[in-house]
Amino acid sequence: MSIIEKLNWRYATKKFDTTKQLSDSQLEILKEAFNLTALSYGLQTLKMVVVGDKSIRENLVALAFGQRQVADASHLLVLCIQNEIDTDDVEEHFDTVKAIRNTPDELLDPFKEQLKSTIETMPDSKKSDWATKQAYIALGNLMTVCAIEEIDSCPMEGFLPEELDKVLNLDKYELKSVLLLPVGFRAEDDMFASLKKVRKPISDTVLEL
Repeated sequence: MSIIEKLNWRYATKKFDTTKQLSDSQLEILKEAFNLTALSYGLQTLKMVVVGDKSIRENLVALAFGQRQVADASHLLVLCIQNEIDTDDVEEHFDTVKAIRNTPDELLDPFKEQLKSTIETMPDSKKSDWATKQAYIALGNLMTVCAIEEIDSCPMEGFLPEELDKVLNLDKYELKSVLLLPVGFRAEDDMFASLKKVRKPISDTVLEL
């Protein structure tokens, strides 16, 4: 299938086949895809928690307002932002740039200092909002990669993040959840799989100047 055919194949899966599991290689592809997401300034202030344990996920269903996909999918991907974003993240990023690219300090330092100043003066509420927007970029990237790999997924905003964080003990990792993405394989009797996509004509959604 072409990429457009695969995007048409994709849908927000309502019912997963509980007998099918992602292979280790498929999981690695999703991890790599998450890690390669294009993020603002190149800072990676997101983390993805992969929840495979079925018993843990059963306890999360009620926190997702009864959405069974959380437990019935092969795995649950939880996209998280850091509780704190500060200049240490900037330092770590530029240390990584230097280690990988061997870029001299005289080239890195001006941008590094500018970015540190930006982070230092940014209110905490804006940092959280900014990081959450980055999580949506990662979500979109993951959904596209899932479609390419013919892995079904269902993006979710509808859950109780603070309660879910407690169950997964995310405070231990200084993280808070913002989005969920159950991944796996559609059930043969999921009626939504065969429905035609409902979209406006491209002429109504794309403006060419």
